Amino acid sequence: MGLLDILLGRTKPALPDLDRLFALPSAAVTLEAAAGFTPTGGGAVCFATVEGAAFEQTHREVQALLDADADRDGPPVELSQDGFGYSWLVSRRAPDQLSQLVNDLHAVNSSMEVNGFGPQLLCSLAGFGDEAGRRLALVYLYKRGTFYPFAPLPGDGQRRDNALELQVKAALAGDLRMEQDLSRWFPVWGAPGL
Repeated sequence: MGLLDILLGRTKPALPDLDRLFALPSAAVTLEAAAGFTPTGGGAVCFATVEGAAFEQTHREVQALLDADADRDGPPVELSQDGFGYSWLVSRRAPDQLSQLVNDLHAVNSSMEVNGFGPQLLCSLAGFGDEAGRRLALVYLYKRGTFYPFAPLPGDGQRRDNALELQVKAALAGDLRMEQDLSRWFPVWGAPGL
């Protein structure tokens, strides 16, 4: 950062640190104790839609890498598109395999980054649920290097449980680098893996 940046109040954006994803399993223990949420086994990586042979090759590499896992049942990564035009690479594991799910998410992100698709990466999420049927996602913002909770309310409307999100933010402040700017807590309506 130069003198001009300091005078104009500009800051450098946080660099993505994919290793922060590995803090999710310990944060899950805190989340269960504080709010009763446990992992669902679903997770996903979201990115701006990419077409072409280079992306198809990257997708095949990720699929082959995750296919090599002998503990996995079913397809390792499923590619889907949401109603907003974003693409999602979805991984599903048993609920007690959060560490393996995090490895999957890290591998997908790393493969896309190494193959030149880092600028298209938007976020990664891991799904959680409680006994009352509420859903929650811990979302990692790739370009900010931070996490935030997303808690959609049940039903057809697109409404969030803001009180729960703030409760989770407070509970996980010691485990994860939480996004402090609430305007960056983007809703991920209909996200696969949630």
